[in-house]
Amino acid sequence: MAKTPAQRIKKHGANAAVPQHHLPSVVNPTTQRSPEKAQSNAKLVVIAGIVASLFLFWYVHLLTLNQMTQLSGGMAMPDSLIGGFSTDYVQQLHGAMTDDARGQLSYIHKTAGTLFPLIFGFTWLLLIGTNVAGKALRWVLWAPPLLFAVVRLWGNVAVDAALGAAEPDAGQVALASTLTVLGWVLFLLSLVVGGAAVFMGRRRSKSA
Repeated sequence: MAKTPAQRIKKHGANAAVPQHHLPSVVNPTTQRSPEKAQSNAKLVVIAGIVASLFLFWYVHLLTLNQMTQLSGGMAMPDSLIGGFSTDYVQQLHGAMTDDARGQLSYIHKTAGTLFPLIFGFTWLLLIGTNVAGKALRWVLWAPPLLFAVVRLWGNVAVDAALGAAEPDAGQVALASTLTVLGWVLFLLSLVVGGAAVFMGRRRSKSA
């Protein structure tokens, strides 16, 4: 019968050979993420975000807002007017649309019109963050998509407010028009910034 460690020590003293028991490691090596794997996961999120942004842009601007012209006598929605719009235009559009039509436009602003700038902005932040190493430069490039999301969401509210009044307020219309133009400018600038970030990321990977 095998002796216990205590019995071995009692019989042989300090010279007793006590078997060593090694506990298995509790660390699962498969859970450790390398920087390469983390970057690969980030790229997958970016790709998914780009696909979602493209779909939402198509859905909002190329499909839904175009369909809204059927409810406005062929007049374009304010969101589609890259060059802005006047008080007279908003007044004419208000007269051409029913309350239900204006409510439908407001619903678009609160759903897909809200999701698009948020998803686009988040995707572009991640796109720039994974491709640009310099912290200061990264913040500079982050500015356009961040501002785009804020301006676009604010513009949705401003357009609904300007279009909702039978006698549009000139100040509200000017604000909505300015935000619409600024939103398009920031959107285009964000696309340029995103392309520049991808170029810098590829250049850095080649030089590494």
